[in-house]
Amino acid sequence: MTETPLILAIDNGTQSVRALLFDTQGNLVGKGKQDIEPYFSEQPGWAEQHPDYFWESLGAACDKLWQSTDASPERVAGVTVTTQRGTVINLDPNGHPLRPAIIWLDQRHARVDGPVKGPWGWLFKLARLEDTINRFREKTQANWIAQNQPEIWAKTHKFLLLSGYLNFRLTGQYRDSTGSQVGYLPFDYKKHRWAGSHDFKWQTMPVRPDQLPELVAPGDPLGQLVPEAARHLGVPEGLPVIAAASDKACEVLGSGGLSPDIGCMSYGTTATINTTSPRYVEPVRLMPPYPAALPGHYSTEVMIYRGFWMVSWFKREFGLRERKIAEQQGIEPEVLFDELVRDVPPGSMGLMLQPYWSPGVRQPGPEAKGAIIGFGDVHTRAHIYRAILEGLAYALREGKERIEKRSGVPIRRLRVAGGGSQSDAAMQLTADIFGLPAERPHTHETSGLGAAIDAAVGLGLHQDFETAVSAMTRVGECFQPDPETHALYNRLYSEVYLAMYPRLQPIYRKIRDITGYPR
Repeated sequence: MTETPLILAIDNGTQSVRALLFDTQGNLVGKGKQDIEPYFSEQPGWAEQHPDYFWESLGAACDKLWQSTDASPERVAGVTVTTQRGTVINLDPNGHPLRPAIIWLDQRHARVDGPVKGPWGWLFKLARLEDTINRFREKTQANWIAQNQPEIWAKTHKFLLLSGYLNFRLTGQYRDSTGSQVGYLPFDYKKHRWAGSHDFKWQTMPVRPDQLPELVAPGDPLGQLVPEAARHLGVPEGLPVIAAASDKACEVLGSGGLSPDIGCMSYGTTATINTTSPRYVEPVRLMPPYPAALPGHYSTEVMIYRGFWMVSWFKREFGLRERKIAEQQGIEPEVLFDELVRDVPPGSMGLMLQPYWSPGVRQPGPEAKGAIIGFGDVHTRAHIYRAILEGLAYALREGKERIEKRSGVPIRRLRVAGGGSQSDAAMQLTADIFGLPAERPHTHETSGLGAAIDAAVGLGLHQDFETAVSAMTRVGECFQPDPETHALYNRLYSEVYLAMYPRLQPIYRKIRDITGYPR
């Protein structure tokens, strides 16, 4: 009897690198996880990491994978990679990194020298978009490098995202997926290709076309595994390497989100709500939909930057008791944190939180900050913890309604993935705030599964994406909303939460004017 083929999916996230083995039914056959330091910081606000560190961590994850499973490496039919978004790497002509990678969390700003020249500049001024374009220019990492490290930029042969770098190490070729191109690059989000020669993006950054990789669609081949990479991964050389997409896009596909009526939420370091659409729909005006892991489709995403960072912050700053008890009892700390949530009634006794930990570009604006209102003498740290989870759900519900308004398609189902989705209390709270069933996928590794689906179609293990998603994804648990709780949340959301930002925005501006924070 012939053994079924397997797919090796590499998921290089913010907190860890995971080597995942999936079969053609979406079952996780083996897993190796290597925790990583997200970044180091030589200056306030900087976030960098050595590219070789990611490569070595990938190898360590694969070593752990083969120690954890009886599956033979000979069964692997192909390899695919999904990574964190917006992390950029400069390579010299020999393919060696010239400097540490600038991580997506980095907060440095480039200098903006005057308006964009020519017709584009006039158009931006006429449309009152100069501030938006200037923020784009400030955040473009290539601008900062060219201004502050001109000798590095002069030596830069290729300027790649982390996905492009890892795919280069695997295949020896400078090729990357269209589905991974999320960041400050000259990418045409509508046509899923590098921007045309007359596009304004080329005028806002020093990047040249020859510094960028060749792009292929998710599911298409990137090349074959070179001998050195095969040894590093512990698999046969010459295996096909198939293009996947960014981690968020793969998470949506791995959650079964093929249509715009399914809202796919990610409770991760960045909290998001996405739908997959064949139409180009800007979820926020002038903010493009990102490429989906489904070729030719768009991911209409609303992002809460550093969303579940606040949950991690709370556990670190106020959760020592739960962590110690969990260690003594040999259980996961999340069990005790769920009990904290259940100890507090829905609505957290009037404690309301707005999760704008980091400023946005348009909604919220660059002046935004986080806020908690409604404190009273009844409130404990348990109320704060529940209010954090409720605030994130409120913000994502607002994102859902914005997507529905822009797309004209109502969202009828929720799929919730990411680390936060492992909390039953967070899942129930989500269902109650949205008034919709909240479905948890059958596997926690949805990003890796989405990448494996891309590979399964590309390798011909499934005939098309509909067949692959049907075979490889399914709902694990479903949390139904409670009508009375939803009614309470509905009033808090519509009468209090939605009013918070408009009323606090002038105060945020005063904070920025007085203290200079955030920049």
